[in-house]
Amino acid sequence: MTTNLSSGSPGPQSAFSLDKVHFKVGDRTILHPLDLTLYPGEVVGLIGQNGSGKSTLLKFLARQNEPSGGTIHFENRSLTKWGARDFAKRVAYLPQDPPIGTGLTARELVRLGRYPWHGALGRFTEDDAAKAEKAMEMTDTLQFAERSIDTLSGGERQRVWLAMLVAQDAGCLLLDEPTSALDIAHQIEVLSLIRRLGHTRNLCVVVVLHDVNMAARFCDRIVALRNGCLVADETPANFMTPSALSSVYGIDMTVLAQLGTPRVGVAVPAYKEERLPASRVP
Repeated sequence: MTTNLSSGSPGPQSAFSLDKVHFKVGDRTILHPLDLTLYPGEVVGLIGQNGSGKSTLLKFLARQNEPSGGTIHFENRSLTKWGARDFAKRVAYLPQDPPIGTGLTARELVRLGRYPWHGALGRFTEDDAAKAEKAMEMTDTLQFAERSIDTLSGGERQRVWLAMLVAQDAGCLLLDEPTSALDIAHQIEVLSLIRRLGHTRNLCVVVVLHDVNMAARFCDRIVALRNGCLVADETPANFMTPSALSSVYGIDMTVLAQLGTPRVGVAVPAYKEERLPASRVP
């Protein structure tokens, strides 16, 4: 089931536009040709089974890897035409496993977000400092400013990394499983922050998530991959149906309504315990 919310051709208001983008390694196709357009002001949840191509697609958007074919435009310009510094000013990328043992304080890490604006030989200005402080204020991380990143909890550390991306002042955030190591409370905290930043700053946000319930709760749009193919591009309300979920995950699911928010229930076959014969019981 695929209902495209967009076309593959660059539009005047698009952030990213992909046309027939695909990726192969030898004879193996990792990502089949897909068309996709992403817009400012929306939070897009990129979901699918392990190995479905989610991180691969995100790395193409971040210019970490190059596709085997097809074209990607960012702000109506081919990705290949962007200079490294100009692109870094517009697009911020948080990989799945950011470094933990940085030896930096939270404030020092957040200030690194200003690097694309002044470069290696440039001067860190008062404006840079102000933007870093504002980013920490927006992400409620000023309380950690003088603490080493290594001493923070997983949720606190993720908020500091997000503060660094906010300080970067980019128009697009690409986040690869930012909640994978967090408990439920910190997942909600981080995703609430991501949603608020996307809407208040009119950012294009693409976030890879494994929890489809979290994707439905915090994302404006869900893009789903399976075996490297685009199988759904829907609003959460349209996506959270048994048929759509089955097309992505390959198992039967039911959808429960709770306080107006659809939630997934998985139909698990009954488990029959195998009992040992009395003669074999230890």
